[in-house]
Amino acid sequence: MAKSQNPRWTVKDSAQLYGIDRWANDYFGLSDDGKVTAKTLHTQVPLLDIIEGMAERDLHMPVILRIENILDAQIFRLNEAFRQAIDTLGYAGTYRGVYPIKVNQQAQVVEEIADFGKRYQHGFEVGSKPEMIAALSTLEEPGSLIICNGYKDEEFIELGLQAVKLGFICFFVIETPTELPIIIERSKALDVKPYIGVRVKMTTKVSGHWNTTSGDRSVFGLTTTQLIEVVDKLKAENMLDCLQLLHCHLGSQIPNIQDIRNGIAEACRFYADLRAEGAALSYIDLGGGLAVDYSGAERNEEQSRNYSLIEYCEDIVDTLKQTLDQHKMPHPTIVTESGRATVAYSSVLLFNILDTNNFEPTALPEPKEDDHPLLKQMRDVRAELNPRRLQENYNDTHYYRNEAREQFRRGLMDLRSRSVAENLFLDILHAITALLETMDRVPQDLEGLKQSLADIYYGNFSLFQSLPDIWAIDQQFPIMPIHRLDEKPTREAVIADITCDCDGKIDSFIGEYETQKTLSLHPLKEDEEYYIGVFLVGAYQETLGDLHNLFGDTNVVSVRLNSDGTYEFVKEIHGDTIADVLSYVEYQPQSMLVNYRNTAERAVREGRITARERTEMIKSFNASMQGYTYYEK
Repeated sequence: MAKSQNPRWTVKDSAQLYGIDRWANDYFGLSDDGKVTAKTLHTQVPLLDIIEGMAERDLHMPVILRIENILDAQIFRLNEAFRQAIDTLGYAGTYRGVYPIKVNQQAQVVEEIADFGKRYQHGFEVGSKPEMIAALSTLEEPGSLIICNGYKDEEFIELGLQAVKLGFICFFVIETPTELPIIIERSKALDVKPYIGVRVKMTTKVSGHWNTTSGDRSVFGLTTTQLIEVVDKLKAENMLDCLQLLHCHLGSQIPNIQDIRNGIAEACRFYADLRAEGAALSYIDLGGGLAVDYSGAERNEEQSRNYSLIEYCEDIVDTLKQTLDQHKMPHPTIVTESGRATVAYSSVLLFNILDTNNFEPTALPEPKEDDHPLLKQMRDVRAELNPRRLQENYNDTHYYRNEAREQFRRGLMDLRSRSVAENLFLDILHAITALLETMDRVPQDLEGLKQSLADIYYGNFSLFQSLPDIWAIDQQFPIMPIHRLDEKPTREAVIADITCDCDGKIDSFIGEYETQKTLSLHPLKEDEEYYIGVFLVGAYQETLGDLHNLFGDTNVVSVRLNSDGTYEFVKEIHGDTIADVLSYVEYQPQSMLVNYRNTAERAVREGRITARERTEMIKSFNASMQGYTYYEK
């Protein structure tokens, strides 16, 4: 659907339209020539330049672009914000961050976090044996924290005890009382004093998508009765001094800072009473919760947050200090498990637009004497449009269009007349939409008319593989073209992926003040690619993606920006081949090639193809098996 032209459109207008200054956290910006740039303190590099470098390396769209500088900067910002809050407020404890591997388990991400986090002894949170193996094989700094959540069997616990021997501070957070006997038995068998934590069920409820990790019905954590049982068991084993950490997770992506304050105040009550019981608590793990402001709204809503990073840190430190000072308790080491806020900004999904479908009439033929009566009636509606009767005009238009379809079905209207009726229908609806723009009050039935006429832009990606949270939980991500931003976008569109699934589309977008049903885009130019970026996708999207239509993992590129305005490719991973994804779902690619070869040989025997054609067909089949699962030009 077209929008009115404005020759004075500027890059600043695009920045306002797409909100890049609101959600980018100073990591992305716009160049004077209308390109999205990745930014550091000293330089900025257009994403389009990086795409050109990808093409030279045979890395086609779609691509996950990871920018190392951003991941490094987020770890720096988090640790330095807590250090600043601790110094400013006179807190006597320290801060230790851990990254939950489940948020993005890709080796490249985990390795970079371990590398960039060395200076802070930034550790990992693990919830399974594979994640524990990943942490142990990646961390190098002695004294780094490993927080073990989830259900733990004997092997899991032995891995953690071996980590202690290697010099790591590896906490077993007890989620259920059945874990404690295993920890006690294996620690005695290996002669290793364990670090033990307890996770308590919090009654403080928070807002946001992921708020079911608190409250009595939380899946994880100990009730007060179970907590006392754990304390008594440790006393009986003369191991209460091993209980050094209190864990309390309020939820992920918490939009309201007041919920965080309330939760910490409740956690302090558990902390103080457990110390009174004799536990040697010196760590308090507040879990995740630091939200990402996807919408840039700076509000208490699911896609946003009403606080800054420094306010988050200061409120945690201040609440702990005030509450524990009242109990005359020493200040513990603060631990947070910020995953989403650590990795979200550093990854961008890039894809090209393959085609568009618009819902506008083509050139209408002149009326003829022998036109079908319905065409005359529709032309009369078009000629008599009246702002005071738009609802009636709209109803009449739908009636005549439906009548035309019914008459075509019954053989009373030919195909050419049916085509004219459909075009008249679209012409009238666009005229009604233009009149609605001038009205103060829009009839309820017409509120969705503009959206129903929006273009469909077909993107070269799979929603289910690369952006599963959009489909599963209505998560929103900032989406915008990465070039031509010095031009006014004149189309309103929704984005469809290339899966053959009606759910494979994006029809909810971040707006300046509220959610929008369409995205402003530019018309495609012949022989020129049009690129879209989906930002802040570093958390969960790669881990949760599936193989819908057997579209596999995309190409992945990791770059580092240099201060002189250049960039370098640090790592590149080619996406899944067709053979790869077929093997994931239990096909045997070699057997498939043999079966196809036999089918082709039978066709030779039966005279349908020649032996030379058979050879070419097998070569083509084999080449396809080694090709990318996405659209290739």
